[in-house]
Amino acid sequence: MAYQFHKRGRWGKRKIQNFSSTPSFLILLLLIFGLVACGGKSPPASQQNTADSSDRDSNLTFYDVTLEQADEVGRPIWKVRAKTAKYTKEKQIGQAVSPYGELYQDGKVVYQIKADVADIEQDGKQLFLKGKIFATDPTNGVVLQGNELEWRPKEDLLIVRNQINGTHKQLQAVAQEARVKTREQRMEFSGGVVANSIDPQMQVRTEHLIWNIKEEKLIGDRPLEIDRYKDNKISDRGKGNSAEVNLKTKIATVQKNAQLELLDPPMQIASNSMTWNMNAETVTTNSPTRMFQRAENVTVTANQGEMKIPQKTVYLTGNVNAVGQRRQSLRSNTLTWYLDNKLVEAQGNVVYRQIDPPLNFVGETAVGNLQTENILVKGGSSSGRVVTEIIPQERAKR
Repeated sequence: MAYQFHKRGRWGKRKIQNFSSTPSFLILLLLIFGLVACGGKSPPASQQNTADSSDRDSNLTFYDVTLEQADEVGRPIWKVRAKTAKYTKEKQIGQAVSPYGELYQDGKVVYQIKADVADIEQDGKQLFLKGKIFATDPTNGVVLQGNELEWRPKEDLLIVRNQINGTHKQLQAVAQEARVKTREQRMEFSGGVVANSIDPQMQVRTEHLIWNIKEEKLIGDRPLEIDRYKDNKISDRGKGNSAEVNLKTKIATVQKNAQLELLDPPMQIASNSMTWNMNAETVTTNSPTRMFQRAENVTVTANQGEMKIPQKTVYLTGNVNAVGQRRQSLRSNTLTWYLDNKLVEAQGNVVYRQIDPPLNFVGETAVGNLQTENILVKGGSSSGRVVTEIIPQERAKR
């Protein structure tokens, strides 16, 4: 371990380098500063006793302090300077006024740090700061603000704790803790995470969020909620057990219990795998999906689905089943749903069924308004005719 203290006073500037922590050295260090503080005069016996007590507490104040640490090959791993600092035997150095400095990885600056007042502690392997601290990555411009900082160069790990506020041109986040892998440019936020993206304009809320800065990706491995904004107003709301958001392509992939609620048109989409393209304003599901349209009280299920939000059009494929408010239903292989026109177009193995009056239609295609039960079925069977089944009331009641 190597660190330096610089002291200014009427005796000029003194520079002391410490390469040992043996008791003999500490005694020598205390004697030197005792002589400087007394101006070379011997104090009375009572003052000597007081000085001895102070020495035992290892409480000294230094000016223009520089604290340095190097690795095994002599490369710096941190350097902190301060206007004044108190030295204690237990902490190596105590409270520092206006500390600022650099954290190094592989001999290069990875973060610049500063604070108004901070408690500094080092043990040769780790550096600790407590206070209102700012840490800035000079490479990508990330700024982390918190009340505790811990630098573990051996682990390539920077930890900022206690009311974290992170800012960047692409993302702003608050959390209880941030862990940074400097070589990977990977940051993990945990504890009450709220992250706001500039472009796309959205907010992510979760308990744990990973930010791959180089890849421009957010990864949530815990339940999370995503709000999408348009003109500073919420337009869509999504949630799921996990998600990955590509900030560059503006595409979010939501997994496990994925749900999306659109405000215009009012629609709820649920699936276990959902791709939400915020730029193109499309939603695609590649697993069984359920869509619910509140205004018409229509629910549609299918193996796969896609919605084009600006066009207010839904495309569904595989085992499609649309059910209306009065339990009227339309089954088919594929279905196109025009929400503005309240129109559905079904193709392949079409079966339309209604309860009142009870009847079934079987054909190859169907078009109409499911809610008003105005459906036109075409084709069907080998002769190309529609097969109609009228169910008697007595049979229907049974």
